[in-house]
Amino acid sequence: VNVPEITVTEVHAMREKGDPFTLLDIREQWENDLVTIDGSHFVAMEEVPSKLSDFDTDKPMVIYCHTGVRSAAVTSYLLEQGFLDVKSMAGGIHAWALQIDPTLPTY
Repeated sequence: VNVPEITVTEVHAMREKGDPFTLLDIREQWENDLVTIDGSHFVAMEEVPSKLSDFDTDKPMVIYCHTGVRSAAVTSYLLEQGFLDVKSMAGGIHAWALQIDPTLPTY
């Protein structure tokens, strides 16, 4: 399955322009406690199915995890559930810390 991806540079540009989208962190709670991207929403991966009604199916969403593996799975799941514009952030928060915000800790 080909999961739609977006680069950290593209996500950063969308934020700079003020494009309306939801940035969703689906990592574990301990990972979110360690480091997060400002303005992102947190829902642990296993809680996503029970939180679907919290999100608008036609509002753009970008999903991120640590390196992009879990976010790809959640992106695929959301598309199957009828969400129209969902992308996985390639490289996850690790790539974000390396390329966009070097003040963030990596793990």
